[in-house]
Amino acid sequence: MTFLATLPYTYPIKNLNKRVILDMIRFTPGGISRAELARQMDLTRSAVSAIIDDLLLTGIVREAESGPASGGRRPILLEIDPQQGYVAGVDMGATHVGILIADFSARVLFETEIAFDINQPPEEGVALIDAAFRSLLERSGLTLQQLRGVGIGVPGPVVAEAGTVGAPPIMPGWDGYPIRGRFQDLWGCPVALGNDAEMGALGEWAYGAGRGERNITYVKVGTGIGAGFLLDGHIYRGATGCAGEIGHITIQENGPLCTCGNRGCLEALSGGRAVARRAREAVKLGRRTQLANIEVDAITARDVANAARLGDLVAQQIVAEAGSYLGIAIADLVNLFNPNMVIVGGGVAQMGDLLLDPIRQAVRERSLRPAAQAVRVTAATLGRRSSSMGAVVEAINLALHRLIEANAL
Repeated sequence: MTFLATLPYTYPIKNLNKRVILDMIRFTPGGISRAELARQMDLTRSAVSAIIDDLLLTGIVREAESGPASGGRRPILLEIDPQQGYVAGVDMGATHVGILIADFSARVLFETEIAFDINQPPEEGVALIDAAFRSLLERSGLTLQQLRGVGIGVPGPVVAEAGTVGAPPIMPGWDGYPIRGRFQDLWGCPVALGNDAEMGALGEWAYGAGRGERNITYVKVGTGIGAGFLLDGHIYRGATGCAGEIGHITIQENGPLCTCGNRGCLEALSGGRAVARRAREAVKLGRRTQLANIEVDAITARDVANAARLGDLVAQQIVAEAGSYLGIAIADLVNLFNPNMVIVGGGVAQMGDLLLDPIRQAVRERSLRPAAQAVRVTAATLGRRSSSMGAVVEAINLALHRLIEANAL
């Protein structure tokens, strides 16, 4: 299993083993023993024990139940102490915001989802998220003071150093707005800001379909379309945070107008708005479909997905066409990055195999054979939680960093 993907900080070499061991404890399901840590790290048992003693002393790690015996005494397993505090993960989408509250072991305790319009002014959007966040805390019996960190995923390229987004196509009013700083001021705890697709890749790697993989691509298909890359065990963001903006790959030179100003982008052909637009066009043309029972201007991508699952032929054709366009772009990613796995998530991806099968077919037909044979295309195991769980991972990273620094480990 890969463990270095979640380390966002630069540490002295002498302390690196402690950070790697901590991640191994965090992301091994059911816990891990000292002997297994020593074997995987190629360290002596005494070296590992010294590190574990430090972590036990701070309370970050605790001894759990004994593991299965292999001819001798049952080994004692180690795990993150979930009682170290609480963290939150926020997934800000174009039409919704999902919020999770989890303990230190990333076990989700409380969650909520609210309708959201990314086109509203930033201050209004922040106020809406803040109100929903505080309401969830109140219902949970928690206070802001009990939070050790918050992770936020946003649907645009993130300028990490500034805590802002840069020229985001589907959230233009937020360009340069101090998202991280504003929420830190409101909530009084450290905030990690990242692109939602990168958060999705991290969430699926840590707790979903991508466990144990070193090279995965997560494609989030909602109102917008973006990709997050885990390459050789590390999240790849690019030089300016714009890596993964595959929604703006040109698929049709003279295709429909995209929010970015270009024509024929993948997002304008396969995103949630595109799926809804195609359905409205079909209804206006008088095609026989269940969607005709909905007010035409109110049809959404979710309506199309529901109709497709119920066997509506027109809806299924729309979904299949969106999947074919997605498959063309994903085949290019397979050729470029040669991942072991492509995980498709986001709201539109809830359509399941109706969307995935044409993607798989395009990857088989358009990718180089060795790359196509090595990759598996699958749906996100965490569903709509992928990005918010990745945000939880980043929130725990922040909190652990503070604990480690405070205890001079």
